[in-house]
Amino acid sequence: MKKLLVIIFLLAFIQSINSQIHSEEKLLLIRCDDIGMSHSVNLAAKELIDAGLKFSASVMVPCGWFDEAVSILKDAENVTVGIHLTLNSEWKNYRWGPVAGVSTVPSLVDSLGYFFPSRAKFFANNPSLEEVEIELRAQIEKAIKSGLKISYLDYHMGTAVDKPEMRKIVEKLASEYKLAVSRYFGEVDVNSIYSVPVEHKFQHLILVLDSITTGKINLLVCHIGKDTDEMSALVDQNEFGLKEMSKHRNAEFLSLLKAVTEDEFEKRKISLINYKDIINYYSLDKMKSPLETGY
Repeated sequence: MKKLLVIIFLLAFIQSINSQIHSEEKLLLIRCDDIGMSHSVNLAAKELIDAGLKFSASVMVPCGWFDEAVSILKDAENVTVGIHLTLNSEWKNYRWGPVAGVSTVPSLVDSLGYFFPSRAKFFANNPSLEEVEIELRAQIEKAIKSGLKISYLDYHMGTAVDKPEMRKIVEKLASEYKLAVSRYFGEVDVNSIYSVPVEHKFQHLILVLDSITTGKINLLVCHIGKDTDEMSALVDQNEFGLKEMSKHRNAEFLSLLKAVTEDEFEKRKISLINYKDIINYYSLDKMKSPLETGY
């Protein structure tokens, strides 16, 4: 009994030390979305991995370049891998559909068997909640079977958590597969560089880094890619989509690359973390929906 009490005390002490470290450090969690969407995105991710950047990589399982993403991410020790739960296919002339199969989840697709390009069109088709769960589960299962070590879930274009009943499905799957959910640990989003003009993205990133303070988990969501013919051919069918998206993604990628190669994080004493670190700081049962906490 005495030995058990000593163990409990030590565990509590270690947890308090971790909490103290967390409160005194400038923490930045970089999450790069859409990995596996295209070859250009994968090439950018690989270059950041090779440069030593520590980040979380959110993978789109239904996309055509998923297999290549698996080969890039499988042994990347500086990256934590998550699933970018996907229920939309937004690009003109480059579409994808459900992992579970069109006949299994017919309410989630258009007449050609592709996911809808927007949230509005997705919900206008009255998607079946049962089919949503089937498809999201299929994406998780495929990622696991690929050999990737999956640590967390997030959501492409926000669709999978757009409605309370959809969010419950994501939470149920996270609990079942013992996965974290992005933004469920009180992460605070810093100013995105997504829509900043291409020529100002690096300067904006530096301003973001200068603004980071202690006592919270700062989350920077990025959309990277290389400005190739493949990427420049993609046109977002949503009105909010960026023009010359390929150049924007390339500028985000180059900004992150420059920041890591020029030690911009170290200069500001910023500790880069990923979702594996967060899971180690806290247990999964400490997760709370941002709708409950107001994060």
